[in-house]
Amino acid sequence: MGKKTIGMISSYKGLVQADWMWNQTPQPFGVWGDIQMQATNPAPDFLLLYNFHEFQPAAPRGWWPRWQRQPHSGPHSGPHSEQALQARFRGVPKARRIALVREPPFEEKLQQRAADYQQAQLHCGYVSGPDDLAPVPNYMPAIWYVGESFQQLRDGGVPQKSRACSWITSGIHRTANHRKRLSFLKLLQENAFPFDLYGRDLPDWAIGYGMIANKSHALAPYYYNLAIENYADNQWYVSEKLWDALLSWCLPIYYGGSAADHLLPPGSFLRLPSLDQQGLAYLREITATPDAWYAAKDAIAEARQVILHKLNLVNWLADYVAQLD
Repeated sequence: MGKKTIGMISSYKGLVQADWMWNQTPQPFGVWGDIQMQATNPAPDFLLLYNFHEFQPAAPRGWWPRWQRQPHSGPHSGPHSEQALQARFRGVPKARRIALVREPPFEEKLQQRAADYQQAQLHCGYVSGPDDLAPVPNYMPAIWYVGESFQQLRDGGVPQKSRACSWITSGIHRTANHRKRLSFLKLLQENAFPFDLYGRDLPDWAIGYGMIANKSHALAPYYYNLAIENYADNQWYVSEKLWDALLSWCLPIYYGGSAADHLLPPGSFLRLPSLDQQGLAYLREITATPDAWYAAKDAIAEARQVILHKLNLVNWLADYVAQLD
């Protein structure tokens, strides 16, 4: 028997690459065990709905009198119809559709979150997310955004470290959690804490280097990395902020929930106690020397293998397909 193909759709508009996730497999062309990632395959064996929430028809872009509407413009036709939705599923039966929610369960969006889960259950055989509202609450399988291949990450040595600490973040301020993180950024800069800042859409007052195309450029040369989650209030949510830092041989100084404690080896990351003056004092103490990085080096090496082989999303999909088949 041939390998089972895994297609993918997402509400992230930029995820249209035919080679999506191929950098996370040890074999070429997205192969892992008995599966192959083929995001754009027109007739895959399984379909991953990766943070997909476009189950219901989109609202019309304005009001039109009934007599001016186009014929057959009801819920069963058009670009946002049930028929169009089924076409996106590419003939994959419900039992073989896998919905994985990736976004944090912000308090401001819990009502919509619950509605999205209900819709996903109508269309998918498995629905999971990093919160207790999910039909299957679970950690998010690991995806990373450093530019090296699986083989390079697995076999490569420690990159040359020449700077103390970096932080890759954004200027998003939609929720209270986002605004709390921006306030901490302002606190660090107003108190002249020495670190290098990277990221998109940062406010005008933020002093940084701007966007980067390859996150490893802002991670690999550093001993430490600030890994501050958008959400730190449950036992499920943990994101690529940890995976990217560890795969680049940084020691993450982490602010997030308890999920990381269950997934990673002890000593592979440090806990930032708070986003305030106490947190600032902790950062000054830790980053003053590379001693903590050297003490954690073996744990970082172990954590990297856990991320590459166990937490890896493609490995998770291979295990899921094996259990279902």
